[in-house]
Amino acid sequence: MSKRVAVIDLGSNSARMAIFERTSRLGFFILREYKVKVRLGEGAYEKGGVLQDEAMSNVLNAFREFKYFLNIYRVSKILCTGTSALRDAPNSNTFINLVKRELGFNLRVISGDMEAFYGGIAALNLLSPLDEATTIDIGGGSTELAKISNGRIVDLISLDVGTVRLKELFFDKDDIDGALRFTQDIINKIPPHFASRDLIAIGGSLRAISSSIMQLQNHQIRLVHNFTYKYSDYANLISKIATDKELDLKSIAIKKDRFDTIRQGAMIFSNAAKILKAKTIYTSGVGIREGVFLVNLLGPNLKSKDLIKMPQEHKIAFPKGFNPSLRSIQDRFAKRDNSTTTRHAKALFEVLAPLHKLKPSYLNELIVASKLYNIGRSIGFYSENAHSGYLVKNALNYGYTHQQKALIAAMIEYQGKAINTLGENLLPDIDTLRWLSFLLGLAGALSLSPNISFDFFSNTLYIKGAKNFFMLKDEIRKLIKPAIFAISFE
Repeated sequence: MSKRVAVIDLGSNSARMAIFERTSRLGFFILREYKVKVRLGEGAYEKGGVLQDEAMSNVLNAFREFKYFLNIYRVSKILCTGTSALRDAPNSNTFINLVKRELGFNLRVISGDMEAFYGGIAALNLLSPLDEATTIDIGGGSTELAKISNGRIVDLISLDVGTVRLKELFFDKDDIDGALRFTQDIINKIPPHFASRDLIAIGGSLRAISSSIMQLQNHQIRLVHNFTYKYSDYANLISKIATDKELDLKSIAIKKDRFDTIRQGAMIFSNAAKILKAKTIYTSGVGIREGVFLVNLLGPNLKSKDLIKMPQEHKIAFPKGFNPSLRSIQDRFAKRDNSTTTRHAKALFEVLAPLHKLKPSYLNELIVASKLYNIGRSIGFYSENAHSGYLVKNALNYGYTHQQKALIAAMIEYQGKAINTLGENLLPDIDTLRWLSFLLGLAGALSLSPNISFDFFSNTLYIKGAKNFFMLKDEIRKLIKPAIFAISFE
């Protein structure tokens, strides 16, 4: 597979392009993202879906800009998809041929079910694990849902209701009641088995709502991907967004570039969340672009016709235990093999369990921290731990909750230093953090030698095989122990 792959997603409202860079066989990160509000569906919904000349011209200009960046970054593979506006347009083939002739892009129109499938695949692989959930992706012309059960996509549905469609048909005519009736009639068609207490929110409107809630909470991690909230806590706010005047949206931290479509998105979401009986909302920063990329990465031998016929039958997933963000960070920033540190961290967690009494689940975060604890060296020696923590918070994006990211970063930043207060509400209690940071700091100090073993009895940790490592001993003496016990070298 190519090292750099671009996915272009042409929707009814915006054209977006993501450039993915592979760092190893399955490790990757997003190198760049671009978005242009092209309004492909503008003027079409009242004219039988026919794409208007000005809208098509906007897309061509946006694609020319995309091509400029594709050349700069030397992207060798381009995957270009079109969704609702192209599906609805009787003149879509004319436009597709124009794009091919002028720019060389092979623009492929995907069905509503395929759009739902790509969003579901992205969520399944790049959010923290959810065995049972329903994705909802609200776009400009349509809304897609994927039902997830036992970690697999089991059903898909596409609904002809979207933000631009509502805007043109109702909001522009100040017919809010008509928009509400239209939305409710379509949302009521969702089959009952799509109901789920966990709802995965995909799409720009829903990310904007989550971003607003994050600001209201003064949430410490600013990346919206994997942010969660209880729907009942914000149901009234979301309903208010749906019916507010544009000028009122500023007071609830809605970004200006979302003013024209956020109310429609909130109206669709509010109605859908009720009928789906949602309790917890998981915000997905990934969607169709990541889904297209993952199918290309993980299922290159799957034929398009098979995916189109029964996409839910195909399980596209990373190997068990593999995380692409973790692998990508290691590929890019790790200056040494940290396997010795990881081995020591696991052994220390287990041997000191009678003393620290931590939940066994914390071992997972400790192991991840042990693999990344020194990645800040790629930036420089000074403030190495702070650099490492920053990289974790901002690059360990896929598969980890905000709470896990905050904890892993805090462990790395402290690494056995004194912790007097907690500055983040995402962290566990202070004693838990003290223990985990100490264990990481101790494992890191002991990484000088792989031939070390541990024992604990009589309130003493016996470290065997490090007696003659003087620098190591000095490092360990600097660590702040979270409890009263002795350390002996043998």
